[in-house]
Amino acid sequence: IPHSSAPVSAAPTVSQRAQIPQQGPGASPAPVIFGVLGGIASGKSTVAAMLAGETGRVLSADQLAHQVLGSPEGCSRLVERYGQDAIRDGQPDRAHLASRIFTDPEERTWLESWIHPAVRARIFSDLTQARAAQVPRVVLDVPLLLESDGETGYRAVCDVLVFVEVSDAERDRRAVASRGWAPGEVGRREGAQLPIGEKRSAADFVVSGEVSLSDLAASIDAILRQLGC
Repeated sequence: IPHSSAPVSAAPTVSQRAQIPQQGPGASPAPVIFGVLGGIASGKSTVAAMLAGETGRVLSADQLAHQVLGSPEGCSRLVERYGQDAIRDGQPDRAHLASRIFTDPEERTWLESWIHPAVRARIFSDLTQARAAQVPRVVLDVPLLLESDGETGYRAVCDVLVFVEVSDAERDRRAVASRGWAPGEVGRREGAQLPIGEKRSAADFVVSGEVSLSDLAASIDAILRQLGC
């Protein structure tokens, strides 16, 4: 069954993979768990917030990773590895770290070896809490959701995957304008990730991230209506 096209102007088409789990009689309603896919600067966090809505919950791996990295233990690890240059004003110097981990695979592996397990533990703890609280929708906003699935199991817990499609040129423009990155930095960083086309192919829904917020919200609403959640 084909995926929905992008940009989305009508109700997206759900693939056969996106089946909402049915609850038995008397069972507490389980949250529908979404995973958001897309490239850097595609607007995944915006889509995640729309999918969650006012009553849902977004679990952001980036936010959790920042908390882990900036913790006393995290800062101590960075200083031990890189010296005091890794810390600025009591917090990790992210520009300094990026210059190391995105140019040296060994350094990237070292950082991920302790960041990823800590983030995974927090995400699954939050999922348990969301289920207990009967939150209707939970959204995993995890940049490497597919890449890390063998170690984390994120994809396996997702009921529905949504891909946010934005052209390479537009994503690069956004990163330059909003993050102060050098032109071409998006492509360089994504060189260590799964190709964008493979992420798109894995999705149950594809929405365009190059439309107005109101049009994007309409596409998200169409997905939620189609899934009945």
